[in-house]
Amino acid sequence: MSETIAMVFRPTHRQLEYAVALAEAGHFGAAARRCHVSQPTLSVQIAQLEAQLGATLFDRTPGRVVPTPVGAQVVEAARAVLLTLDDIVATAASGTRNLGGLIRLGVAPTFGPYFLPNLLPALHAKYPALQIYIKEERPAVILRDVIAGTLDCGLGPAPDSGHAVTFRHLCRETIFLGVPKDHPLAAAGHVDPSALRGERLLTLGRGHHLFERARELAAACGADMREDYEGTSLDALRQMVLMGMGLSLFPELYARSEFRVEDDIALLTLDGWPASRDMGYFWRAGNGRARQFEQLAGESEATCTALGLPAR
Repeated sequence: MSETIAMVFRPTHRQLEYAVALAEAGHFGAAARRCHVSQPTLSVQIAQLEAQLGATLFDRTPGRVVPTPVGAQVVEAARAVLLTLDDIVATAASGTRNLGGLIRLGVAPTFGPYFLPNLLPALHAKYPALQIYIKEERPAVILRDVIAGTLDCGLGPAPDSGHAVTFRHLCRETIFLGVPKDHPLAAAGHVDPSALRGERLLTLGRGHHLFERARELAAACGADMREDYEGTSLDALRQMVLMGMGLSLFPELYARSEFRVEDDIALLTLDGWPASRDMGYFWRAGNGRARQFEQLAGESEATCTALGLPAR
Protein backbone atom coordinates (compact mmCIF):
# COMPACT_ATOMS: atom_id res chain seq x y z
CA MET A 1 0.00 0.00 0.00
CA SER A 2 2.79 2.46 0.94
CA GLU A 3 4.62 1.84 -2.35
CA THR A 4 1.41 2.62 -4.29
CA ILE A 5 0.93 5.89 -2.40
CA ALA A 6 4.59 6.88 -2.95
CA MET A 7 4.24 6.34 -6.70
CA VAL A 8 0.96 8.35 -6.88
CA PHE A 9 2.32 11.33 -4.98
CA ARG A 10 5.86 11.47 -6.36
CA PRO A 11 6.64 15.09 -7.34
CA THR A 12 7.55 15.90 -10.93
CA HIS A 13 10.87 17.49 -11.80
CA ARG A 14 9.01 20.64 -12.86
CA GLN A 15 7.39 20.92 -9.44
CA LEU A 16 10.81 20.55 -7.85
CA GLU A 17 12.22 23.26 -10.11
CA TYR A 18 9.36 25.59 -9.20
CA ALA A 19 9.87 24.95 -5.48
CA VAL A 20 13.61 25.69 -5.67
CA ALA A 21 13.02 28.81 -7.76
CA LEU A 22 10.37 30.09 -5.34
CA ALA A 23 12.62 29.49 -2.33
CA GLU A 24 15.47 31.39 -3.97
CA ALA A 25 13.39 34.25 -5.43
CA GLY A 26 11.03 34.71 -2.49
CA HIS A 27 8.27 35.90 -4.82
CA PHE A 28 5.85 34.03 -7.10
CA GLY A 29 6.25 36.46 -9.99
CA ALA A 30 10.05 36.45 -9.89
CA ALA A 31 10.13 32.64 -9.62
CA ALA A 32 7.74 32.31 -12.57
CA ARG A 33 9.94 34.57 -14.72
CA ARG A 34 12.99 32.52 -13.80
CA CYS A 35 11.19 29.33 -14.85
CA HIS A 36 9.74 30.94 -18.02
CA VAL A 37 6.13 30.18 -17.07
CA SER A 38 3.17 32.30 -16.04
CA GLN A 39 2.67 33.13 -12.38
CA PRO A 40 -0.68 31.24 -12.21
CA THR A 41 1.00 28.12 -13.63
CA LEU A 42 3.71 28.21 -10.98
CA SER A 43 1.24 28.99 -8.19
CA VAL A 44 -1.02 26.09 -9.16
CA GLN A 45 1.91 23.65 -9.30
CA ILE A 46 3.19 24.72 -5.89
CA ALA A 47 -0.30 24.32 -4.44
CA GLN A 48 -0.61 20.86 -6.00
CA LEU A 49 2.80 19.88 -4.62
CA GLU A 50 1.77 20.93 -1.12
CA ALA A 51 -1.52 19.07 -1.43
CA GLN A 52 0.18 15.94 -2.70
CA LEU A 53 2.77 15.98 0.08
CA GLY A 54 0.24 16.92 2.72
CA ALA A 55 2.42 19.75 4.05
CA THR A 56 2.63 23.52 3.78
CA LEU A 57 5.98 24.25 2.13
CA PHE A 58 5.83 28.05 1.97
CA ASP A 59 4.56 30.83 4.21
CA ARG A 60 2.86 33.50 2.11
CA THR A 61 3.41 36.92 3.68
CA PRO A 62 2.84 40.34 2.10
CA GLY A 63 5.69 40.98 -0.31
CA ARG A 64 7.62 37.85 0.62
CA VAL A 65 7.32 34.08 0.36
CA VAL A 66 9.57 32.00 2.63
CA PRO A 67 9.90 28.22 3.08
CA THR A 68 8.48 26.68 6.22
CA PRO A 69 10.88 24.45 8.21
CA VAL A 70 9.52 21.42 6.35
CA GLY A 71 9.64 23.36 3.10
CA ALA A 72 13.31 24.20 3.59
CA GLN A 73 14.08 20.48 3.92
CA VAL A 74 12.04 19.66 0.83
CA VAL A 75 13.76 22.40 -1.18
CA GLU A 76 17.21 21.12 -0.17
CA ALA A 77 16.24 17.59 -1.24
CA ALA A 78 14.81 18.99 -4.48
CA ARG A 79 18.12 20.68 -5.28
CA ALA A 80 19.93 17.37 -4.85
CA VAL A 81 17.44 15.58 -7.12
CA LEU A 82 17.74 18.23 -9.83
CA LEU A 83 21.54 18.08 -9.70
CA THR A 84 21.39 14.32 -10.17
CA LEU A 85 19.07 14.75 -13.15
CA ASP A 86 21.53 17.24 -14.66
CA ASP A 87 24.32 14.70 -14.21
CA ILE A 88 22.26 12.03 -15.98
CA VAL A 89 21.53 14.31 -18.92
CA ALA A 90 25.18 15.36 -19.27
CA THR A 91 26.40 11.77 -19.13
CA ALA A 92 23.84 10.47 -21.62
CA ALA A 93 24.25 13.36 -24.05
CA SER A 94 28.02 13.40 -24.26
CA GLY A 95 29.36 10.19 -22.79
CA THR A 96 32.97 9.85 -21.78
CA ARG A 97 34.39 10.52 -25.22
CA ASN A 98 34.61 14.25 -24.56
CA LEU A 99 34.33 14.20 -20.74
CA GLY A 100 30.71 15.32 -20.81
CA GLY A 101 31.15 18.18 -23.26
CA LEU A 102 31.20 20.89 -20.60
CA ILE A 103 32.91 21.15 -17.20
CA ARG A 104 32.40 24.11 -14.86
CA LEU A 105 35.74 24.00 -13.07
CA GLY A 106 36.68 26.00 -10.00
CA VAL A 107 40.42 26.43 -9.58
CA ALA A 108 42.53 27.73 -6.71
CA PRO A 109 44.29 30.93 -7.88
CA THR A 110 47.52 29.78 -6.23
CA PHE A 111 47.65 26.66 -8.45
CA GLY A 112 45.35 26.79 -11.48
CA PRO A 113 47.05 29.63 -13.42
CA TYR A 114 50.40 27.83 -13.22
CA PHE A 115 49.10 24.30 -13.88
CA LEU A 116 46.33 24.68 -16.45
CA PRO A 117 48.46 26.27 -19.22
CA ASN A 118 50.48 23.05 -19.22
CA LEU A 119 47.37 20.83 -19.27
CA LEU A 120 44.80 22.51 -21.49
CA PRO A 121 46.56 22.37 -24.90
CA ALA A 122 46.96 18.60 -24.73
CA LEU A 123 43.46 18.20 -23.31
CA HIS A 124 41.96 20.25 -26.15
CA ALA A 125 43.86 18.27 -28.75
CA LYS A 126 42.46 14.99 -27.40
CA TYR A 127 38.93 16.28 -26.65
CA PRO A 128 38.28 19.09 -29.16
CA ALA A 129 34.56 19.28 -28.28
CA LEU A 130 35.23 19.71 -24.57
CA GLN A 131 34.50 23.13 -23.07
CA ILE A 132 35.90 24.07 -19.67
CA TYR A 133 34.51 27.15 -17.96
CA ILE A 134 37.16 28.18 -15.43
CA LYS A 135 36.43 30.16 -12.28
CA GLU A 136 39.33 31.22 -10.06
CA GLU A 137 38.26 31.43 -6.44
CA ARG A 138 39.36 30.71 -2.88
CA PRO A 139 39.27 26.96 -2.13
CA ALA A 140 36.65 27.45 0.58
CA VAL A 141 34.30 29.10 -1.93
CA ILE A 142 34.99 26.46 -4.58
CA LEU A 143 34.12 23.72 -2.08
CA ARG A 144 30.83 25.45 -1.24
CA ASP A 145 29.93 25.87 -4.91
CA VAL A 146 30.81 22.27 -5.78
CA ILE A 147 28.58 20.98 -2.99
CA ALA A 148 25.78 23.34 -4.10
CA GLY A 149 26.15 22.24 -7.73
CA THR A 150 26.98 25.64 -9.24
CA LEU A 151 30.41 24.19 -10.10
CA ASP A 152 30.89 20.66 -11.43
CA CYS A 153 34.38 20.10 -10.13
CA GLY A 154 37.15 21.81 -8.20
CA LEU A 155 40.93 21.80 -8.63
CA GLY A 156 42.94 22.70 -5.58
CA PRO A 157 44.12 21.57 -2.15
CA ALA A 158 42.47 18.56 -0.54
CA PRO A 159 39.36 19.70 1.36
CA ASP A 160 39.10 18.89 5.04
CA SER A 161 37.60 15.48 5.73
CA GLY A 162 33.92 15.38 6.56
CA HIS A 163 32.74 17.35 3.53
CA ALA A 164 30.36 15.70 1.07
CA VAL A 165 32.89 15.50 -1.75
CA THR A 166 35.12 12.93 -3.42
CA PHE A 167 38.79 13.96 -3.66
CA ARG A 168 41.02 12.52 -6.39
CA HIS A 169 44.67 13.09 -5.47
CA LEU A 170 46.80 14.43 -8.31
CA CYS A 171 50.17 15.54 -6.99
CA ARG A 172 52.08 16.93 -4.04
CA GLU A 173 53.45 20.46 -4.28
CA THR A 174 56.31 21.80 -2.16
CA ILE A 175 55.74 25.00 -0.17
CA PHE A 176 58.70 27.34 0.26
CA LEU A 177 59.35 30.16 2.69
CA GLY A 178 60.22 33.40 0.91
CA VAL A 179 62.57 35.81 2.73
CA PRO A 180 64.40 38.95 1.56
CA LYS A 181 67.91 38.11 0.34
CA ASP A 182 69.44 40.47 2.89
CA HIS A 183 67.69 38.61 5.72
CA PRO A 184 70.03 36.70 8.10
CA LEU A 185 68.25 33.42 7.26
CA ALA A 186 68.51 33.78 3.47
CA ALA A 187 71.94 32.31 2.82
CA ALA A 188 71.42 28.78 4.18
CA GLY A 189 68.76 27.68 1.66
CA HIS A 190 66.77 26.01 4.43
CA VAL A 191 65.61 26.93 7.90
CA ASP A 192 64.51 25.29 11.12
CA PRO A 193 61.03 26.62 11.96
CA SER A 194 62.20 27.44 15.49
CA ALA A 195 64.37 30.19 13.97
CA LEU A 196 61.21 32.01 12.86
CA ARG A 197 60.13 32.93 16.39
CA GLY A 198 59.18 36.61 16.43
CA GLU A 199 59.37 36.96 12.64
CA ARG A 200 56.47 38.63 10.88
CA LEU A 201 54.62 36.10 8.69
CA LEU A 202 52.51 37.48 5.83
CA THR A 203 49.70 35.47 4.27
CA LEU A 204 46.75 35.40 1.92
CA GLY A 205 43.29 36.03 3.38
CA ARG A 206 40.94 33.57 5.01
CA GLY A 207 39.49 30.89 2.75
CA HIS A 208 42.88 30.17 1.17
CA HIS A 209 44.70 26.94 2.01
CA LEU A 210 47.94 28.89 2.45
CA PHE A 211 46.27 30.97 5.19
CA GLU A 212 45.72 27.80 7.20
CA ARG A 213 49.27 26.57 6.55
CA ALA A 214 50.72 29.92 7.62
CA ARG A 215 48.64 29.84 10.79
CA GLU A 216 49.88 26.32 11.55
CA LEU A 217 53.49 27.38 11.00
CA ALA A 218 53.10 30.48 13.18
CA ALA A 219 51.58 28.42 15.98
CA ALA A 220 54.35 25.83 15.75
CA CYS A 221 57.28 28.24 15.79
CA GLY A 222 56.01 31.38 17.50
CA ALA A 223 56.08 33.62 14.44
CA ASP A 224 53.91 36.74 14.40
CA MET A 225 51.16 36.08 11.86
CA ARG A 226 49.89 39.49 10.77
CA GLU A 227 46.31 39.23 9.51
CA ASP A 228 46.25 43.00 9.09
CA TYR A 229 48.86 42.51 6.36
CA GLU A 230 46.95 39.91 4.35
CA GLY A 231 47.80 39.84 0.66
CA THR A 232 45.12 39.65 -2.01
CA SER A 233 47.35 37.53 -4.26
CA LEU A 234 50.69 35.75 -4.29
CA ASP A 235 52.06 38.62 -6.39
CA ALA A 236 51.05 41.08 -3.67
CA LEU A 237 52.75 38.94 -1.02
CA ARG A 238 55.89 38.75 -3.14
CA GLN A 239 56.02 42.53 -3.39
CA MET A 240 55.56 42.91 0.39
CA VAL A 241 58.39 40.46 1.04
CA LEU A 242 60.57 42.41 -1.42
CA MET A 243 59.91 45.57 0.61
CA GLY A 244 61.03 43.85 3.79
CA MET A 245 57.57 43.80 5.38
CA GLY A 246 57.87 40.16 6.44
CA LEU A 247 58.21 36.56 5.28
CA SER A 248 55.64 34.46 3.40
CA LEU A 249 54.85 30.99 2.05
CA PHE A 250 54.94 30.37 -1.70
CA PRO A 251 53.84 27.18 -3.52
CA GLU A 252 56.17 25.44 -5.94
CA LEU A 253 54.53 26.09 -9.32
CA TYR A 254 54.06 29.78 -8.54
CA ALA A 255 57.68 30.05 -7.47
CA ARG A 256 58.90 28.40 -10.68
CA SER A 257 56.76 30.66 -12.81
CA GLU A 258 57.26 34.03 -11.14
CA PHE A 259 60.56 34.05 -9.23
CA ARG A 260 63.79 34.95 -11.02
CA VAL A 261 67.40 34.50 -9.95
CA GLU A 262 67.83 38.25 -9.90
CA ASP A 263 64.88 38.72 -7.54
CA ASP A 264 65.80 39.95 -4.07
CA ILE A 265 63.93 37.04 -2.46
CA ALA A 266 65.39 33.74 -1.31
CA LEU A 267 63.22 30.60 -1.25
CA LEU A 268 63.96 28.35 1.72
CA THR A 269 62.83 24.83 2.54
CA LEU A 270 61.52 24.24 6.05
CA ASP A 271 63.25 21.55 8.08
CA GLY A 272 61.06 19.10 9.96
CA TRP A 273 57.78 20.76 9.04
CA PRO A 274 55.28 19.35 6.47
CA ALA A 275 56.01 22.02 3.86
CA SER A 276 53.85 20.60 1.07
CA ARG A 277 50.23 20.39 0.01
CA ASP A 278 48.23 17.67 -1.74
CA MET A 279 46.48 18.91 -4.87
CA GLY A 280 43.76 17.29 -6.90
CA TYR A 281 40.22 17.33 -8.23
CA PHE A 282 37.12 17.11 -6.06
CA TRP A 283 33.42 16.78 -6.86
CA ARG A 284 30.14 16.26 -5.07
CA ALA A 285 29.91 12.80 -3.53
CA GLY A 286 27.59 10.59 -5.57
CA ASN A 287 27.92 12.79 -8.67
CA GLY A 288 26.83 10.83 -11.75
CA ARG A 289 29.77 12.27 -13.70
CA ALA A 290 32.40 10.83 -11.35
CA ARG A 291 33.78 8.62 -14.13
CA GLN A 292 34.37 11.67 -16.33
CA PHE A 293 36.13 13.55 -13.55
CA GLU A 294 38.29 10.50 -12.83
CA GLN A 295 39.19 10.50 -16.52
CA LEU A 296 40.08 14.20 -16.34
CA ALA A 297 42.36 13.47 -13.38
CA GLY A 298 43.97 10.64 -15.30
CA GLU A 299 44.71 12.96 -18.22
CA SER A 300 46.18 15.48 -15.78
CA GLU A 301 48.66 13.01 -14.29
CA ALA A 302 50.85 13.23 -17.39
CA THR A 303 51.11 16.99 -16.88
CA CYS A 304 52.16 16.46 -13.26
CA THR A 305 54.85 14.05 -14.41
CA ALA A 306 56.10 16.50 -17.04
CA LEU A 307 56.26 19.25 -14.40
CA GLY A 308 58.13 16.99 -11.98
CA LEU A 309 55.39 17.09 -9.35
CA PRO A 310 55.47 13.87 -7.31
CA ALA A 311 52.31 11.83 -6.72
CA ARG A 312 53.08 11.72 -3.00
